[in-house]
Amino acid sequence: MHWARVMPIITALEVHHRNNDRVKLFLDDNFVMDLPSLQAATLHQGQCLTRAEVDALAEAKAIQSAYDRALRFLSYRPRSAEEVRRNLEKNAIAEAVIPAVMERLNERAYLDDLAFARFWLENRDRFKPMGPRALRYELRQKGIDGAIIDSVLSEVDAEDAAYRAAQSRITRYRGSTRQVFRRKLSDMLRRRGFDSETIYAVVLRLQQELEESEDGYYDRDADE
Repeated sequence: MHWARVMPIITALEVHHRNNDRVKLFLDDNFVMDLPSLQAATLHQGQCLTRAEVDALAEAKAIQSAYDRALRFLSYRPRSAEEVRRNLEKNAIAEAVIPAVMERLNERAYLDDLAFARFWLENRDRFKPMGPRALRYELRQKGIDGAIIDSVLSEVDAEDAAYRAAQSRITRYRGSTRQVFRRKLSDMLRRRGFDSETIYAVVLRLQQELEESEDGYYDRDADE
């Protein structure tokens, strides 16, 4: 900070020319920091500030800047609380500022790990059905509490998800033997996090459906 007095004086408050929501604060004719307009509205030219007041302004500005960054991060898609925290840390937000930002986000209901977990599962179910094991791993990576994970996974119909995941792949295996069909489909479902019992039931069901509905799907001449 570049002020000479023990009690610096506000010599100017100038609206930022590129952002009307920001105001430049000058103390003793020296630019000190820019502030949110709402915060600057409590100040006036000629006002004396103690060092403690200047420090409080700087802290409030840091919290507001970090809060604005968190809101931008949340604007793209729902996030878990841990994802937001990691993003703030990644962007070199001071460790002392982060708890205040997280508290403000929670107070304003911008963070809801249960809602986020449901969003994540619905998104996976729509675009890339996965088994409970894989979904549990992904939610853990997002920092979701185990009790929440157990709750949302109890709503998952694993066999239905596996069936839809398998259906999206069957055109790839046309012309293969039944053995190759079963192996490749089982391997894919296993990578998606489905358990053996579910995989067996879904593969058998699809194999039977294809035998009944698509004559010539399998290579009948190949040895099994």
